[in-house]
Amino acid sequence: MLKENIQSLAKKYKEEFIAVRHHLHANPELSYKEFETSKFVQSKLTAFGIPFTVMAETGVVALIEGKNPSSKIVALRADMDALPILEENDIPYKSTKPGVMHACGHDVHTTCLLGAAKILNELKGEWEGTVKLVFQPGEEKNPGGASIMIKEGVLENPKPQAIIGLHVHPGLQIGQLSFRGGKVMASADELYITVKGKGGHAASPHQAIDPILIASHLVVSLQQIISRNLNPHNPSVLSITAFNAGTTTNVIPNEVKLMGTFRAMDEEWRFKAHELIRRNATMLVESMGGTIDLLIDVGYPSVYNNEVLNEKVKAKAVEMVGDAHVEETELRMGAEDFGYYTQQIPGCFFRLGVMNNEKGINSGVHTPTFNIDEEGIETGMAMMAWLGASVNP
Repeated sequence: MLKENIQSLAKKYKEEFIAVRHHLHANPELSYKEFETSKFVQSKLTAFGIPFTVMAETGVVALIEGKNPSSKIVALRADMDALPILEENDIPYKSTKPGVMHACGHDVHTTCLLGAAKILNELKGEWEGTVKLVFQPGEEKNPGGASIMIKEGVLENPKPQAIIGLHVHPGLQIGQLSFRGGKVMASADELYITVKGKGGHAASPHQAIDPILIASHLVVSLQQIISRNLNPHNPSVLSITAFNAGTTTNVIPNEVKLMGTFRAMDEEWRFKAHELIRRNATMLVESMGGTIDLLIDVGYPSVYNNEVLNEKVKAKAVEMVGDAHVEETELRMGAEDFGYYTQQIPGCFFRLGVMNNEKGINSGVHTPTFNIDEEGIETGMAMMAWLGASVNP
């Protein structure tokens, strides 16, 4: 009966929470600047009669107690920040802040968790345990809002036995959900490299130490770290994404600046690779007469779904939407700071289908035309409520 009541309330409140999503989408805020978003979330929780606290400046944490509150504690997480992207969608709820856009669906995640909160609170006499609601800032930017929330105690007082997160998937058809146990998403570290040489006239390269030539060799050499040191069955990516030097045709510059990203699915290999990058890059540059400044900004860990919890969550999803609507999530080299939570307690990060080709809704995340089929909001908030109430970690 609980499942049916959740489904009924999700249908009843669908339009209300589509309007919530429209408000959030029209008023996006960048990472760690989610001040108005946080106030909006707080106002909704107050209206629902749900107590909350604020941490990490803009994060909001709330508790809903069902019957026998100490029998189990499950955390549900949503992120709130937007991206520095100029929206190109022609929609009534288009971003009102030029250059800032909810292009990764965090407005949807927050909406679904608010919807789940209202449903769970109304039905708290029908389920057992405690649900901890985590509205998190700064998912899109190092060091990751999850890491700050954890440092400030989000996983304590009370300590959840498990945490569950939802993410929209523009490549998954509306009405579908996807799950995967074990490795799900990669770690993400940022590379900042300055290769220094000796500038000079382009017609007299023998009198210079050409940092462009050195950096070119370095870009190629870095790829061999992956191809010749890693088990090919273990996914990993190193991409140099910026190569900046020089201002004219006849001058060899003094330095070259490179930027890039390193991604891995295995934490042991991840930090071994860091040492290989440092050693190989330094040796190559110095052997060609240059010097190097190299920073590896350690970012998010890989996301690892606890296999036992994933199976429990997946089984509950089948109960809610049916086996035909549950798929397996593909491995993704994208990153998510949800990985910080899964390092601490069992976690499950799953996908909500929001694609609808018939409506032309299929743009990828982090693009200026990203949008969702909003029918998915009903599914998303029902699933989060159902999982919080029914999963026994």
